[in-house]
Amino acid sequence: MRAFCLSVSLAVIAAVIVGCPQPAGVVDAGPGEGEGEGEGEGEGEGEGEGETVDAGPDPEAGLQGLDARPHNTTCAAPDRPVSDSSFTLAEPYPNLVLDNPLFLLERPGDDVNYYVMERAGHIVRFAKNNTAVTTPQLWCDLTAVVQTSDTGNDEQGLLGMAFHPDHANNGELYVSYTADNDNDDCPFTGGAQCFYESRVSRLSTTAAGCDVASEEILLDIDDFAGNHNGGHILFDHDGFLMLGMGDGGNANDPQRTGQNGRSLLGKMIRIDVDTTSAGRAYGIPADNPFVGAADPDDDVLDEVWSTGMRNPWRYSFDKDSGELWVGDVGQNVLEEIDLVLPGGNYGWSVFEGNTCFRGDAACQQGGFQGPVVEYRHQNGRISVTGGYVYRGADVANLRGTYLFADFGSKEIFTLDRSAAGVASFSTTVTMSGRGVASFAEDNDGELWVIDLGGALWRVSPPAQNPPVDTFPKTLSDTGCVQNDDVGIFAGSVIPYALNHPFYSDGAAKQRGVALPDGAVAHVEDDGDITLPVGTVFLKQFRVAGAPVETRLFVHHDDGEWAGYTYEHNAAGTDADLVDPAGKTKVLTSTGQTWVYPSRAGCMGCHTAAAGRVLGWEVGQLNGGFTYDSTGRFANQLFTLSAIGVFDAPIADVSVVAKYPPLDLATVPVAERGAAYLHVNCAMCHRPDGGGQSDADLRLSTGLAAANVCDQVPEEGSFGVDDARVFAPGDPARSMISVRMKRLGAGRMPLFGSTVVDTLGTDVVDRWITSTTTCPQ
Repeated sequence: MRAFCLSVSLAVIAAVIVGCPQPAGVVDAGPGEGEGEGEGEGEGEGEGEGETVDAGPDPEAGLQGLDARPHNTTCAAPDRPVSDSSFTLAEPYPNLVLDNPLFLLERPGDDVNYYVMERAGHIVRFAKNNTAVTTPQLWCDLTAVVQTSDTGNDEQGLLGMAFHPDHANNGELYVSYTADNDNDDCPFTGGAQCFYESRVSRLSTTAAGCDVASEEILLDIDDFAGNHNGGHILFDHDGFLMLGMGDGGNANDPQRTGQNGRSLLGKMIRIDVDTTSAGRAYGIPADNPFVGAADPDDDVLDEVWSTGMRNPWRYSFDKDSGELWVGDVGQNVLEEIDLVLPGGNYGWSVFEGNTCFRGDAACQQGGFQGPVVEYRHQNGRISVTGGYVYRGADVANLRGTYLFADFGSKEIFTLDRSAAGVASFSTTVTMSGRGVASFAEDNDGELWVIDLGGALWRVSPPAQNPPVDTFPKTLSDTGCVQNDDVGIFAGSVIPYALNHPFYSDGAAKQRGVALPDGAVAHVEDDGDITLPVGTVFLKQFRVAGAPVETRLFVHHDDGEWAGYTYEHNAAGTDADLVDPAGKTKVLTSTGQTWVYPSRAGCMGCHTAAAGRVLGWEVGQLNGGFTYDSTGRFANQLFTLSAIGVFDAPIADVSVVAKYPPLDLATVPVAERGAAYLHVNCAMCHRPDGGGQSDADLRLSTGLAAANVCDQVPEEGSFGVDDARVFAPGDPARSMISVRMKRLGAGRMPLFGSTVVDTLGTDVVDRWITSTTTCPQ
């Protein structure tokens, strides 16, 4: 995953751009422009986009583009589509406040509480029967030893916890976490340093909490990067502790640990915590697959249970069968679920899924175990979260079904195996929130879904009498377009445009927003604008003059947003609601592949960290726009304020920041490049945004704090020597440039775009070339 380099902050943008002779950032577009869904949009504004810079004078001060706010009698937020899933997600503790939760457990001997592990190093607990609970009790504080990322976008922290099977008698707690490493004898090649280590430790506990001073480190595994730490721990049916370890990090398995039996990285590991052996603080189970005669060449460590893992982030044992199910996170193309057997080699980094990764003779040698299922990166799917085989009683039709998820798309899948062993899976539920960090199984076999954003969801039976599905199946039924021409927004819709639009594969766009009568928006301190429940955004796309797609972004009455898309028919007379899974088609007018995003994919860019709504920021709306209904060219931000859209008026738009258009040559290229990254990338590349790096690409973050300039990329360099995320003066070594120009695996944006943005790449390359050094 890429990260980009910033050279200016929001304060600089405000000071420089507001002071520019305008129309710097003034937009004059046709009627209507919709909310900026990230799907199908990437790094900057391409030629042929529909929001054009007006080269004329500033709008007249104090001139309203509209006389009054239109009454919204037609474009109302519809109820969510009715799901026919085999289960639902219930939230028993809706007021509970958790900080990056990663796992949930019950403690043997305690039937009253649930225990939750938080990534920063806390283990907290709360009473099961207290559905009104807000603040959990801190039960164990390991923050003094746990190392985490400053931005929350890395994979470090307190990653695993397990109570000893006999915990009710011995009080033992086991934890797995990342820590600083002071090892002077680093085992890695090529100059890689042991900056980190992954630890497994034992602690003593009482009912009141853990004794941090009692920590006994059992395993400390040297590591060289912040990602691919695995870290999940569980006790198996024989009472032995299983640990999943990633390959150590960065991309492409640079130390080849996945196939190196003498390294514990890239392995499933099994140890006996109740004994010691050969100077170890733990014992080796006698039936481990590489012990003694089973490994006559002694080329695999005794602790190893299986090899060839990339990042087994979450895994579980089937309560009934004891089978070990592992979700192994892929690289740029494939995610996989493995049914792991002792001694099995699951391919990484010779294979990614069932596909030969290295293209060398090793792929022909055999001896590798393929995944049970694999799936490609598309429509927001980027990172698998392994789950559990359901063995509870609440949802009878789920028994024996394996549930897993994708962190990016937030889809929860059900996987079934036929009598012949053939497996298939399908999307069952798409959840809201930040993403599925983990599943958990309580003592009754009931499953929980843990959202990294803080929510705990319980897998529950579907509604017995589901409501009738009234969601509009055609665009003409939404009430948001005119009855006789679906290409024109209804009078209830307020048209607008963006100073610096999202890239949409060369499509021309119209944007509009409809708020419920009497409801108002709120301008946040950072310039983002919060919209009320019931708001509907629209965006229409035209390619080569023909309507292709209209997207709706809806603020439902449950408080969450959701995206829906409609495919226009060949005649342009109407558009049909696209299946939740999305679709692609080749446009006859241009020959390009057009992506209609899945509903899950919409939320992959409309992240919770970015406030869901992307286009509505004061810096985007503070510019000129021609309102067709009045024929006036006026400032949008002033107009919206004057007609009562905001809960507090904006008295003077001249002191509000304006984002510069990408192609406005009077604005320095560094400022345009920084605005471009903010608009197109910062929804993910910000704290808690889900980007797989520490990058923070918001305009409010300067380059010195962005963790990107002259940084080694963590997710691959595609054969580029001495690659950097942003290499000052050298676009060819900068992954920001390389990824923007790629199609297929490794492309940025990750999904939705199939056409390289030539204008955007040109601006970024000139910005990189003009940058001589990284600021301190």
